[in-house]
Amino acid sequence: MKVYEDKIEEYTKRHNPIWPELKEVLKNHGVRNYNIFLDTESCFLFGYAEIESEVKWNQIANTPICREWWNYMADLMETNEDNSPVSTDLEHLFYMK
Repeated sequence: MKVYEDKIEEYTKRHNPIWPELKEVLKNHGVRNYNIFLDTESCFLFGYAEIESEVKWNQIANTPICREWWNYMADLMETNEDNSPVSTDLEHLFYMK
């Protein structure tokens, strides 16, 4: 994902704290841990979530609160036509246990 450079402070503010209703939806859909990191040079965001299942994770996008959140955040970042964040999946190359 990518946040606009002049909107980083507002992006951070809107996440702290995140809406309780959205947090509940995330937890109810099997999200146990969710972090977002910022590359300050490129303004790219990296989201890391520990999830119960891909199916439950993908269902979040269909909830009214998620759609409302996307609309709320749309002025701060690059978005698709439905206001979902433009995102790119990363290829997993290494894991150490």
